[in-house]
Amino acid sequence: MKFTILVIDDEENIRNGLASNFEMEDYTVRTASNGRQGLELVSKGDIDLVVTDLRMDGISGEEVLRRVTTETPGIPVIVLTGHGSIDAAVDAMKNGAYDFLTKPLNLDQLNAIVKRALETRELSLKHKMLLSELDTVHSFGKMIGKSAEIQKVFNLVEKVAPSKASVLITGESGVGKELVADAIHSLSPRKNNSFIKVHCAALSESLLESELFGHEKGAYTGADSMKKGRFELAHGGTIFLDEIGEINQSTQIKLLRVLQEKKFERVGGEETLEVDVRVVAATNRNLAEEVKAGRFREDLYYRLNVVSIPVPALRERKDDIPLLVDAFVKKFSEENGKSITGVDNRARSALYKYNWPGNIRQLQNCMESACVMCSGTKITLEDLPPSISEYQGEGSISVPFGITLEEAEKIIIQQNLAANKGNKSRTAEILGIERKTLNRKLGSTAED
Repeated sequence: MKFTILVIDDEENIRNGLASNFEMEDYTVRTASNGRQGLELVSKGDIDLVVTDLRMDGISGEEVLRRVTTETPGIPVIVLTGHGSIDAAVDAMKNGAYDFLTKPLNLDQLNAIVKRALETRELSLKHKMLLSELDTVHSFGKMIGKSAEIQKVFNLVEKVAPSKASVLITGESGVGKELVADAIHSLSPRKNNSFIKVHCAALSESLLESELFGHEKGAYTGADSMKKGRFELAHGGTIFLDEIGEINQSTQIKLLRVLQEKKFERVGGEETLEVDVRVVAATNRNLAEEVKAGRFREDLYYRLNVVSIPVPALRERKDDIPLLVDAFVKKFSEENGKSITGVDNRARSALYKYNWPGNIRQLQNCMESACVMCSGTKITLEDLPPSISEYQGEGSISVPFGITLEEAEKIIIQQNLAANKGNKSRTAEILGIERKTLNRKLGSTAED
């Protein structure tokens, strides 16, 4: 980013001198000779940092500080003051100034303060952009992601949702298959009707049949009254059968009939019931292999698998980790009454490097734990579970003893770039630097 600095000072020599200094540091500079002009420039919305004199005729530096911090929060204000106004400068710090300097100015010191202030500004802007990005990626319910891998899922959901076709969602445990089912229903013409979920693996064989198809009074011991099944309750809507690969052969036959004929009988009943239900199923098993092994009916497999939506594992869509992390931090920070603004670079690097065998569910649990453990405004490496913070699997970088810091930096940059297949944007994000900084460092390493 190229930042814009506003200099407000009623002394022309100081104002022009500061402008020249900041332009040499590759900043865009705006100047104002009084507080009124300065506030007008701030109101236009392209200022990233304000450097203002404290004592000015008309609108003072104190008033500029107050107006900027209240009307445009997030823009740092650096106050300049004479030796006789130290108390006023201290008051300015209490009122929200980023820092203050006394005249005559030490430009090296000022440039260092400006650099730190703009780094803070950049983090604030990035955080706002991420939150804005989170708002725009919610078009598929609670699914979050911008990677090419998850976009394929979004595209499939968008295409299949308006139809009546059965859908089979596949993927490892914890990848978010239920969220895909939610999105299919919410984007379908059935969205205002029932969406019934059944976790097939959580029910015994006898109980699952009763849950799906219902039972008549006296159908078995304990059946004291008639009970409607989930298919009946889902009439006109959608039924989601999670872990469909766990159902037994007997239930598979009855389910096949519902898919083919839209008909079934309650357990212990003789009346044939008809339903209009859209079936979405999910499994973490390879059903094609289950068919070959004789554990799953081939005809039922093809009925369920009219449209297949494979959901990638988190390790296959690592570009989405920053978005997911920020979403979970926001959620769990609010739930725990904390003011956590994000994750520091070391923690973010560890989260990116880890392979996440438990996928998004594991990441969510990790971030909930980290938010509970965090005692500051940013989650650090120490707040993460040891299994993640100490992970040294694929993707770790070995830096030998006895080399200089500059040589170590070269190794880190080159190995990260290689691991990301030359993707500079992703490499810069992992390293916590701007892409232009990465290009500059790559230029210097190429020359050596």
